[in-house]
Amino acid sequence: MTTKPLDGLKVVDTATLLAGPLIATLLGDYGADVVKVEHPKGDALRSFGWVKDGVSLWWLFVNRNKACVSLSLSDPAGAGVLKELVADADVLVENFRPGTMERWGLGWEELSAINPRLVMVRVTGFGQTGPYSGRPGYGTLAESMSGFAHLNGYPDGPPTLPPLALADGVAACVGAFATLAALRHRDATGAGQVIDQAIYEPLFWMFGTQALAYDQLDLIPGRTGNRTPMTVPRNSFQAADGRWFGLSGASQSVAERVVRLVDRSDLVEQDWFADHTGRLAHQDEVEDAIAVWVAKRSSEEVTAAFEAVGAAIAPMYTIADIMADPHYAAREVIPTVEHETLGPVRVPGVVSRLMATPGAVRHLGRAPGADNEAIFGGRLGHSRAEIAIWREAGTV
Repeated sequence: MTTKPLDGLKVVDTATLLAGPLIATLLGDYGADVVKVEHPKGDALRSFGWVKDGVSLWWLFVNRNKACVSLSLSDPAGAGVLKELVADADVLVENFRPGTMERWGLGWEELSAINPRLVMVRVTGFGQTGPYSGRPGYGTLAESMSGFAHLNGYPDGPPTLPPLALADGVAACVGAFATLAALRHRDATGAGQVIDQAIYEPLFWMFGTQALAYDQLDLIPGRTGNRTPMTVPRNSFQAADGRWFGLSGASQSVAERVVRLVDRSDLVEQDWFADHTGRLAHQDEVEDAIAVWVAKRSSEEVTAAFEAVGAAIAPMYTIADIMADPHYAAREVIPTVEHETLGPVRVPGVVSRLMATPGAVRHLGRAPGADNEAIFGGRLGHSRAEIAIWREAGTV
């Protein structure tokens, strides 16, 4: 089999919903050996969202490529087993409220004494410090307080939350990057460290220019719908058969090609068309011309015409469109993976392609405690009798 870039990396994932576990998912996709630790009563994600035959589809996605064990960390015996797992681990991911791990005897001081090379990723809504650190933290709160909801939607509508776990996903990507940065430092110096990953901060970072605009220009950007205050044309347009398209003319050359395509070369000849500022001042004029042209043609005609002149447009897909799209299929973006209960399942694949050492979805989220014997027995050396005693006591 092809070598994975993170082969040999040991990760212990004790986190729940959703940013923390997704950090471990990303590491596991590239070959890390991830042990998912959930409470013996079952992780909350197992009943989250869409469920088929008793299996949460979110569980399949978030906990793929992970060995699944059950362990009560508030139980001293369970905390002791976690310490054994941490002893030779490279990464521990947790997302309990600040102070919880310390209360269980599993804080950084205790764990780093056991394993000085450990990287401990602590994911919370608002971070380990600050006046909000003790608040419960979910992606919705991050999407609200990062400024995202204020900017999302139409000017005459309310602030709008996203229909997906946006803040969690962004925090997971940034958290995985931070984890690799910490491991790079660890490998160079021998010293592990704590990563304090707040969920709201990465999403705020992505709107970095709004902080600059407020600081330097005293501006508070507002909602613009499908438009952007940076460039014209940029909007959604509907074809004669009802298909919607997203269009962007961010560069001058593309903007010119779009407007010439829709038979309005006269606009290109205007002095104001020569830069973003001028086009923004005439946004309605430019985009109304495009809307009229697109509305008279089928989606096939629109796509062919834009491709012919090298202009940027794309249909606004549903998931059904995505699953049927030949480009998605050719690049194997949605591979089929066998699941023990559901059989063949189509699932989003590895998000970035390393050409020499690619990642892979090797298996999907497993049953509760499916790997207890393999991990507690085979890896840590505990006997079946001992594991049975733990099970009877509710430790595993």
